[in-house]
Amino acid sequence: MRVFNSFNPPARLLLGPGPSGVAPSVLRAMSQPLVGHLDPAFVQIMEETKVMLRQVFMTKNEMTFPVSGTGSAGMEFCLANLIEPGDEVVVGMNGVFGSRLKDVAERCGARVVAVEAPWGRIIEADQIAKALRGRRAKLVAVVHAETSTGVLTPVDEISRLAHENGALFVLDAVTSLGGCPVKVDEWEVDAVYSGTQKCLNCPPGLAPVSLSPRALEAAGKRKTKVQSWYLDVNLLASYWGQERVYHHTAPITMNYALHEGLRLILEEGLEVRWRRHEQNHLALKAGLAELGLEITSQAGHQLWPLNAVGVPDSVDEAFVRKRLLRDFGMEIGAGLGPLKGKIWRIGLMGENCTEENVDAILKGLKLAIKNGH
Repeated sequence: MRVFNSFNPPARLLLGPGPSGVAPSVLRAMSQPLVGHLDPAFVQIMEETKVMLRQVFMTKNEMTFPVSGTGSAGMEFCLANLIEPGDEVVVGMNGVFGSRLKDVAERCGARVVAVEAPWGRIIEADQIAKALRGRRAKLVAVVHAETSTGVLTPVDEISRLAHENGALFVLDAVTSLGGCPVKVDEWEVDAVYSGTQKCLNCPPGLAPVSLSPRALEAAGKRKTKVQSWYLDVNLLASYWGQERVYHHTAPITMNYALHEGLRLILEEGLEVRWRRHEQNHLALKAGLAELGLEITSQAGHQLWPLNAVGVPDSVDEAFVRKRLLRDFGMEIGAGLGPLKGKIWRIGLMGENCTEENVDAILKGLKLAIKNGH
């Protein structure tokens, strides 16, 4: 029988599209002793986590909590609870995760009206207005921060159009929450989901979500059962609400992590944190320009935590990534879909969004590109 050694992972500077670096105090929190998922001490953490999530989401929604699963579980939670077979929904598609929204909606039985924009461009409000004209859509769903392209779509006008047409508004905030403004109540977002592994300082494993009273009413008035027992908000509400009815065994240590990650965000202050992400994005952008590189996402709508960097024609894209990992212990991401081989995706998220890391990746790129022609 083969004997295995304990796993000792290599030290990496995670500057890709996620996961990102984890704060030391989050790792310490995860090493604390386990308690039961219905223990009074864990119930206290659950309550505090909900309060802090509402502050970070900038909402008063009572139904705000972390789904046990990654960001894609949050996506499926929102759509599975709000869509019934035959519902017509409008989905913005300008990258991988807009396409995933469409796929999940169709699996829920929706008739999807796709609103498409070129990868790296935003979904325009007038595109949504055109798609809604003459239709009775159940919901409109868009990706706020498209991780595959580094573009940030303005959503307040899209939300207004959705509500004027009697539709719910669903928002993917996986890469934006904690790194740039996400104003759930001000933008009148009905359902929003995120992930812990981007700007929230935590490992992957939980999907913070928030549902408005309108969304909760829609979920409660369904004619059919939610297709997913595990993600049914009508059941989860009893576990995360005051009743504490057993639903599933929550990932205890991940909830420890999220509690500490949120505490760090609020200790820093949301506006201070947003400014840090913006300033380091601008510093990276300036440094890239000195190397003859540029960010390819639409000007004026470039995402701070995730930067899509164009690869020069003379450079071997994969060689540069491999060299950065091998020689400098730095991970950056490759392009996906039509952007494969055309961009690098450089993440400056949460704990990793520092001046030192901007300097480090610029120096690493300069050396790796020099040898990658």
